[in-house]
Amino acid sequence: MTDFQERLRKAVERGQRSREEKHRAEAAKALSAEELRGLHTKYRLELSDHIERCLHEVADQFPGFRTETLMGEQGWGTAILRDDVNIRRGDPRRSLYSRLEVAVMPPSEYHLLDISAKGTVRNKELLRRSHYQDLNDVDLDSFRELIDLWVLEYAENYAAAD
Repeated sequence: MTDFQERLRKAVERGQRSREEKHRAEAAKALSAEELRGLHTKYRLELSDHIERCLHEVADQFPGFRTETLMGEQGWGTAILRDDVNIRRGDPRRSLYSRLEVAVMPPSEYHLLDISAKGTVRNKELLRRSHYQDLNDVDLDSFRELIDLWVLEYAENYAAAD
């Protein structure tokens, strides 16, 4: 065996050992399905409380909004909604519907923490957002900041609407 062949064999062995160590480290880091469900539940509870507080503040700022708790297939969170009637001289009477819904989506096979928001202001859908992260890498502060941004964006759009 030549010197090059010997060095090649050793390089391949080092690469294989490195790959095996990496796989072992990943397996140790990966959580079991039950642990992931528990983690999702913990995050869902924290974020749904934050969502509820934010949307109640918007409802307090704009009297007439009703709050609705969301839970089940569409996720866990809160919605605020209102129906108005627009009556202007010479114009036909119109019903105007406004709603903001922010929810943590149910757990999935992909082990993600997923939130979504949908907002309608006076019959026009103006906001549709979603964000997700792998459950192993969740940064709750970034989720809270996004929820705050989405709710503030909705409030600004609602206040600016005719």
